[in-house]
Amino acid sequence: MATADEPGFIPPYGNYQELLSYQKAEVVYDLTYRFCQRFLNRGDRTIDQMVQAARSGKQNIAEGSKASGTSKEMEIKLTNVARASLEELLVDYRDYLRVRDLRLWEKDSKQAVFVRKLGIEPHVTYEAFRAFCETRPAEVVANIAICLIHQANYLLDRQIRQLEQDFVKQGGIRERMTRARLQYRNRTNESQ
Repeated sequence: MATADEPGFIPPYGNYQELLSYQKAEVVYDLTYRFCQRFLNRGDRTIDQMVQAARSGKQNIAEGSKASGTSKEMEIKLTNVARASLEELLVDYRDYLRVRDLRLWEKDSKQAVFVRKLGIEPHVTYEAFRAFCETRPAEVVANIAICLIHQANYLLDRQIRQLEQDFVKQGGIRERMTRARLQYRNRTNESQ
């Protein structure tokens, strides 16, 4: 059994609210929910698809973080599911603009740069974007969403790479359990 100064084999986990990827995904979800309510017709299946993709992005980050203490494999899988869900949502927003002959902002346009700067702060919430998203036309709001999804995807890509590296260096729970058991046996044998 681990003492106060000796960590156990289950590392600290589950603090997903502090993950920048989660914070960004939450803004994307809030924005998407409101976008769909405001700009899509009731009964349009796209509403459910977009809201569920946004929700999946956010929820899978949280679930992966909570599973990380006992399953790095599950954390990696769920973080990848979050990334895939946000990519699906990105395609939906691009489709929305394309089929309506609306403009997709260039990556380095002044509007996209403005949105990126607004969203760069840690602990950013939908409130930072509310005034724009509730007063601007669909073209602007969809482009804001696209910028935010790109930020979330960038963060998730980095997070996934870090999870891979951590797994290679530290192993999963089985390796940690074995190490903890061997350390305990060695200490017990030394004290006899």
